[in-house]
Amino acid sequence: MDDERRFQEALRSLRVWDTELPGFDPADVPEEPVALFHAWFAAAVEAKAVEPHTMSLATVDRDGRPDVRTVMLHGADARGWHFASHAGSAKGRQLAARPEAALGFYWPVQGRQVRVRGRVVTGTPEEAYEDLHARTAGALASALVGHQSEPLGSLDELADASAAAWERAQREPDAHAPSWTLYVVEPEEVEFFQGDERRRHVRLRYRRTETDNGWTRELLWP
Repeated sequence: MDDERRFQEALRSLRVWDTELPGFDPADVPEEPVALFHAWFAAAVEAKAVEPHTMSLATVDRDGRPDVRTVMLHGADARGWHFASHAGSAKGRQLAARPEAALGFYWPVQGRQVRVRGRVVTGTPEEAYEDLHARTAGALASALVGHQSEPLGSLDELADASAAAWERAQREPDAHAPSWTLYVVEPEEVEFFQGDERRRHVRLRYRRTETDNGWTRELLWP
């Protein structure tokens, strides 16, 4: 059996949502989306979702070509959804040129998705420093390696740079990576998707209003 045939058979054998899914009543939700996100995130953690703090981050380059990758959520508050990276990385360069992004969370154990779209702003250097040092020594070592998204000559080169960065992170726990940047997605739209076994999915979208910086809510067809 060739690889393509095995792939097709494996793909068709898969099923989704083979467990009882939670309900979702869109008539009983907060007036703004961050509060609902907090509740859904806590529920995902309680349901033992795998890495619920990871999300897809979509950006666009100067030529309008989309790009996407999985990153870690660093916070969500009244300002928006937070993540961090090096300013010189691919995502950092793209955001500098076109400061807009979309985020996607998916928690299969509950059949839930959250989608966020909005403008991206950068935090202060002080916030970037606090963000980096609120994490583990491994995260600091990774940031100190630098060169994110640049071509790599060999895995040996990476191993040497990583070892040096780990040694520095342990010797200088207050060390900083100057290019480390905190980004905040200021939401214009936030959608909450609750899957249903009979495909009667519930989709609720928050949209920011221009007049009073409030939110409107609307249901969407699945």
